[in-house]
Amino acid sequence: MLKPLNLLIALSLALGALVPALAAAPAKPNIIFILADDYGTGEVSAYGADNYKTPHIDALAQGGTRYTRSYTLPLCGPSRAMILSGRYPFRTGATSQDASGDVFSSSEQLTPKVLKSAGYVSSMIGKWGQLPLTAGDFGFDDYLQFKGSGVYWNTQVKGKDYLVNGKTIALHDKEYMPDLMHKHLVNFITQNKDKPFFVHYSMSHVHSEILPTPDSAPDNKNLYADNVAYMDKLVGQLVAELDRLKLREKTLLVFMGDNGTAGGPSRFAKIGGRAVFGSKGSMQEGGALVPLIVNWPGVVPAGKVTGELIDSSDLLPTFAEFAGAKLPSGVTIDGRSFATQVQGGQGKLRDWAFVQLARNWYVRETGFKLTQDGELFDMADAPFAETLVPKDSPDAAAVAARKRLQLALQQLNPAGGIMDQGGESGRHENKKPKVRASGLPDAN
Repeated sequence: MLKPLNLLIALSLALGALVPALAAAPAKPNIIFILADDYGTGEVSAYGADNYKTPHIDALAQGGTRYTRSYTLPLCGPSRAMILSGRYPFRTGATSQDASGDVFSSSEQLTPKVLKSAGYVSSMIGKWGQLPLTAGDFGFDDYLQFKGSGVYWNTQVKGKDYLVNGKTIALHDKEYMPDLMHKHLVNFITQNKDKPFFVHYSMSHVHSEILPTPDSAPDNKNLYADNVAYMDKLVGQLVAELDRLKLREKTLLVFMGDNGTAGGPSRFAKIGGRAVFGSKGSMQEGGALVPLIVNWPGVVPAGKVTGELIDSSDLLPTFAEFAGAKLPSGVTIDGRSFATQVQGGQGKLRDWAFVQLARNWYVRETGFKLTQDGELFDMADAPFAETLVPKDSPDAAAVAARKRLQLALQQLNPAGGIMDQGGESGRHENKKPKVRASGLPDAN
């Protein structure tokens, strides 16, 4: 008769002959974070957008996981600061456009510095102007950055030149900035294909000023749709390069919007005939709700759609977990890793997401949101509408939600952090309003 230990060994050998061995845990991946500019869910056909077709972005969703409740901040400066630091605005001071450049400190430990400790080399390609100094000052080994937002051609005042690793380079006639960015990206990943790399790919599209793309027909009256299509094409070209370099299965790709669709284009950001409620710069749903798609062949479940709450502060700890890097010590990291969920596991789900702009904020859970003024909104019909709940409402679900979210705000205590000193809009208070996006079709 076999002893217990020998019996266990015999059973293990027998099962091993019947069950294929589990795949080894994947090595630390390359990470490419694609950040589209002013791009909400109503402009991605994978999310049901009526007026735009995005086949390459859709392919990422079909081969990966698409998140329907992903939140960031409503303007690009604060949003980018939170994405890269994993920290809420009242902790870093990046509460508005001006504060993101003036108050946000180079002492913040951003994603490239965190991943460098795990052996990663990093590049920032594209928009950086809403944050201070250069991308290199925040730990990126390589960078190409341009001034401001929405740079495409040198016919634009801010498009005369750009910066590559400290060197100013002229943008020549007929050179298209998004194509130059793509070329720089391909060169970087080619040169570093034998080591783990992190790329923060901060796209020009689809921030105004909306101009013809190299693919636009001379008589095109919907240049905005052209710009969406060109951005989608660039995403497809990136995936093709990863395939060519045999890096596809080694690379975690994350596609996200930096905030909701801008005001003018938001009229056309419709899903099933209904416009998303709110737009860039607003504290309504459409200001902070953004597309988020995660793709890594063989690791991320294909074709999955989830309503799990994601807060953009979660990106830094998620990337750090995949990289095997330690999070910064001595500071509060508000984000929590969702690496387990990305791989199809349960993990610990978020109870709420936090959104702030200037001196306004709210906490958002699946069914309700609560603002700094104590206004509770029923979000059952989001992203198309949000309904104010009377303070004396006897509805049991609303009463319970108010208690939960009040407790969350009390624990966060945003008012006890760095308070914004500008206006309520969170935009550049001392600059003239920007020209609204051109190149849009007439509203129906």
